[in-house]
Amino acid sequence: MADLKMRVFDAEIMDDFDLPNSEIAPVLIGLGKVNAWFGGHNSLIKALKDFPVRTSYSISDWGCGGGDTLIAINKWAAKNNLKLKLTGVDAAPAAISFAREASAGLNNIDYLQADVIDDADRIRPCDIIISSLFTHHFDDERWIKLIKNMQASARKGIIITDLHRHWLLYYGVMAITHMLTRNKMVRNDGPLSVKRAFKKGELVALLKNAEIDNYNLTWHWPFRWQLIVYKS
Repeated sequence: MADLKMRVFDAEIMDDFDLPNSEIAPVLIGLGKVNAWFGGHNSLIKALKDFPVRTSYSISDWGCGGGDTLIAINKWAAKNNLKLKLTGVDAAPAAISFAREASAGLNNIDYLQADVIDDADRIRPCDIIISSLFTHHFDDERWIKLIKNMQASARKGIIITDLHRHWLLYYGVMAITHMLTRNKMVRNDGPLSVKRAFKKGELVALLKNAEIDNYNLTWHWPFRWQLIVYKS
């Protein structure tokens, strides 16, 4: 039985920013499909609707990976006649390269290769920062630094979705990854992501330590937390 009492901080294979495109591309394609199939895109879009997002707003996706979330938001915005400025930020060159290719022809999406902890001064301020299945990559100290960087950069607010550390999700991810793929990275990083994820009390404590109190934290299926931080 896996010990899920405490977060672990073991590095995932994906945390290696020197991974070549040939290794990262299949994983990014898979993550994009998972986000679409299990409602990750729709959950973020609903949160944006509720904010609400207006024409001319700028939205920045920190830890954008392959850009699938921004592409989904762009599709929704186009259907609703919303003109948005979308930017993806990621530290991995292979992820940025993949995202640019996937977003080719979408002129209102651009990408920046930057570390959201150490290069935050290179990231332009925007109205809303979003982040999907990304913040579990940081230990507690760097998570606090991350949310403070987001707080300083976002004019309106922040929307974060990330995993709930739970035994059912852990064993479900382990079973699915072993049934559907032989990819070493997916088989390793999928279950490890759950072990690095959060329980509610941990997120509340992290927010308190970051001196953030104007927020809404809710649970969403399948085993995800949605954190919305309001600037005003």
